[in-house]
Amino acid sequence: MRAYKVYAIKDGTVIDHIPSGKGLEVINLLGIAGDQNIITLGMHFASKSNKKKDVVKIEKRELTPEEVNKLAIIASTATINIIRDFKVAKKIPITIPNQINGIIKCGNPSCITNHEPVVTKFSLAKKNPIKLYCFFCERTFDLDEITLA
Repeated sequence: MRAYKVYAIKDGTVIDHIPSGKGLEVINLLGIAGDQNIITLGMHFASKSNKKKDVVKIEKRELTPEEVNKLAIIASTATINIIRDFKVAKKIPITIPNQINGIIKCGNPSCITNHEPVVTKFSLAKKNPIKLYCFFCERTFDLDEITLA
């Protein structure tokens, strides 16, 4: 077995246990690719619980509650650790909120939210597998049928 070495960060955020292959999607989702802070992406690390995982480390930055909610949609198994002075200062649990407003687009091309400047409103219809219900068109969608706004 190979040992992997990723250096520790002094202050920032570590997003661990991202489903394997989704680390780059997390970086794009958070819009941090152009940040001046150092971002470390580790992909396909060995994981006891999921066989493989990705890890994203973001120096000198903490995620907002809105970013955590977005992350929950694409990486609900992830864990977020806030690092201060090289130690875990806070663990933020990721849970899919029961109501999701304005951060995803409806998968129904006929939905009014795709034609008018309306804030989307979804509720969690099912947790495993994730299914979301649109308040406007009254349809339920799998994750692969929606996109993030």
